[in-house]
Amino acid sequence: GKYKITTQEYWKNYENIYRFYREIYREKFDEDMEKKMNLREKVLDSMIDEKVLLTAAKQAGISVSNDELHEAITHEPAFMRDGIFDNNIYLNRLRLNRITVEEYERAKQQELVLMKMKLLIELSVDVPDISTEPKQLPTDENAMKMLSDTLLNQRKEMAVRSYIEGFKKKIKIKINTKLIS
Repeated sequence: GKYKITTQEYWKNYENIYRFYREIYREKFDEDMEKKMNLREKVLDSMIDEKVLLTAAKQAGISVSNDELHEAITHEPAFMRDGIFDNNIYLNRLRLNRITVEEYERAKQQELVLMKMKLLIELSVDVPDISTEPKQLPTDENAMKMLSDTLLNQRKEMAVRSYIEGFKKKIKIKINTKLIS
C-alpha cells in the first residue's frame, strides 16, 4: 500500500512510549506490566489508526500548506526564547533528539493533517443535551458544564474511533507481526 509502517518507525515509536511509561511508573514498570498492558500491540494499533486517518485525509483532499507548517513550527514553545522563535534552538533541539529537519517537518505535517481530519470528524458530533440525562445531575453550573464537556469529548472520541474502524473495512491492511515480536 501507499502507507507503510517500517520496523524502524515502529521501534522508535515503541521506545518513546516505553520511556513515557517508565518515567510515570518508574521501577514498577517491568516486563510483566508491559505484557499486561499489551504495549507492543497498542503501539502498532495506534500507528495503524494514524495511517488509516492519513489515507482518509488524502482521499478527502485534506492537506497542510507550507505556510501552516511554518506557522506551527515557529509557534512551538519548545523552539522559542523570550516568546520568539529561535532557529538555533530549533536546530539544536532536533539535533539533540537525533531528528533531521526533514524528518521533523514531515512528522509535524502529518500531525497537522491528523488534527484537521479528527476535527472534521468531530464536527459531526452533536452537543449532548444533558437535561435529558438521568436526574441525579449536579445543580452547580460548573459541574453541569464539566459533565456536558465530558460527554461531548466521549462522543467525539467515539466518532473518530467509529470512523477509523469503518474506513479500515474499505482498505487493505497487511500486518507482518514477525517483525515486531
